[in-house]
Amino acid sequence: MEKRTKDKPWKLKTPPFTSDYTMHVETKDGKEILVCTVGTTVLHYDFRAIKDLHEMLKKHGDWMELGSKDEKQEAVPGTVEHWARSPKNPIGGWYGLKKGFRGRFAMYIPPLMEALGLAEVEHNPRNNRMRAK
Repeated sequence: MEKRTKDKPWKLKTPPFTSDYTMHVETKDGKEILVCTVGTTVLHYDFRAIKDLHEMLKKHGDWMELGSKDEKQEAVPGTVEHWARSPKNPIGGWYGLKKGFRGRFAMYIPPLMEALGLAEVEHNPRNNRMRAK
């Protein structure tokens, strides 16, 4: 799988095409992380989220609603956001690593998976979904 650095990040847009952001891979404390930069805000996600989400979506076998929420908001069960913070996912909790910025997984990870050719993502104004390729 392609891994881009800070010098050559992925340049992405949120699913409704309303915001631009970048993502790249770094190593922090001996662990690979995804660094997501949205304006001046920097979020970190566990790198294995890509592989785990792809496997979950393949097993799911159909479209899944994104349901993006901030960390302090409750995620709706059955959405990608809910899965990304569930104690039942492969890491047993949050894929977001930076306290206070652990949410919005379903806003920023699906476009990266689409760019990597691992998923299809809808680009409607709201209520977007994704599915594995």
